[in-house]
Amino acid sequence: MTVPPTSHRPKSRVTRRGLIGAAGAVAAGAVITPAVMATTNSESTDADAKDADTTAAEPGTTPENFPKTRTKAATGEASVEAAFPIAYVGLTWAGTRKATGGGIRLTDADGSQGAWKDLSASGCSDSNGGVLLVAAGQASAYEVKAPNGATELRSCAIDTKQGPARKVAVPSDTTRVRGIAYLTRAAWGADESLRFKPDGTENSPTAFYPFQTLTVHHTASVNADPDPAATVRAIYQLHAVTNDWGDIGYHFLIDEAGTIYEGRFSGDDGIPAHDGDGKLVTAFHAAGFNSGNLGIALLGTLTTQGPTEAAREALTRLTRVLVRLHGVDPKAQVTYTNPINGTTRDVPEISGHRDWMETECPGQVMYDELATLRDAVAAG
Repeated sequence: MTVPPTSHRPKSRVTRRGLIGAAGAVAAGAVITPAVMATTNSESTDADAKDADTTAAEPGTTPENFPKTRTKAATGEASVEAAFPIAYVGLTWAGTRKATGGGIRLTDADGSQGAWKDLSASGCSDSNGGVLLVAAGQASAYEVKAPNGATELRSCAIDTKQGPARKVAVPSDTTRVRGIAYLTRAAWGADESLRFKPDGTENSPTAFYPFQTLTVHHTASVNADPDPAATVRAIYQLHAVTNDWGDIGYHFLIDEAGTIYEGRFSGDDGIPAHDGDGKLVTAFHAAGFNSGNLGIALLGTLTTQGPTEAAREALTRLTRVLVRLHGVDPKAQVTYTNPINGTTRDVPEISGHRDWMETECPGQVMYDELATLRDAVAAG
């Protein structure tokens, strides 16, 4: 993961609204002795409603309620129970990019224990480990086995669906980037407090660099997702807090209905993911190659199936807008140069995550579609 220099001052947040038309590696080490740790919003109950956000509606916005994210974190191969329905289990580890030998077993609300689920068929590699979000239904507990060769295994029970209400000021009108509708961070329920440390400082202050290339990912999450916005909030929690990245790792996400979600925070003085000068905010999707590299993630697992037609169309339209914005050839081969340390990599202008490192991402079927995506973007 490329961490933005601390010399860049954090930007204040003002909600975008209306028509917008302006131009990680996990440290290696020994497996930690199993222990359960409380996060700042761990084991939340209905009493937390007293502490729910009360964001006042600004002109042009409408107050909407989103469930407060509830979590319970653990290290090692712990057995974890939660006082809330577990919608997802986030897993991270170091030492190996493969999930071979790893598994998870869920316990239902009625106490019945399911079979062990193999983790090797999905997941998205970090530079020195793995990151995985597992759908858990409404489990009451889980057990996890570390993948072979994994160190520093961490897990987190996450509920982004049924927590106490948290009020957010959402743009009243449809927000668009160069004519393409998208959901702002507020509109999918991003809790901006997750970007900050307990002392109030921003965990990963924004840093901006000229755009160089675009990388396609899949989230390796469930297909036919019944609540994709909740999944986006869970990915945000996993990336920002569990991984300690300070924000969601992607610049944009796209669900199976073709809905586009604004990702990494970038302020309000430019189009999403950019500053007012058109430079790209550094995110956390291709460790070691993040600055100047725009990441778009398709929700779901695209290893044995492709994206839905709606998702494919949204990806094509968004990518076309972005390459036109930056004046690049979508079918070109380029030499990416990391502006932080000078590291270079020869990649397609529109690449897949596996073009940068050893990973299954964006799934074999999606990776095989990238040539068609480049042609479609160029022809539009």
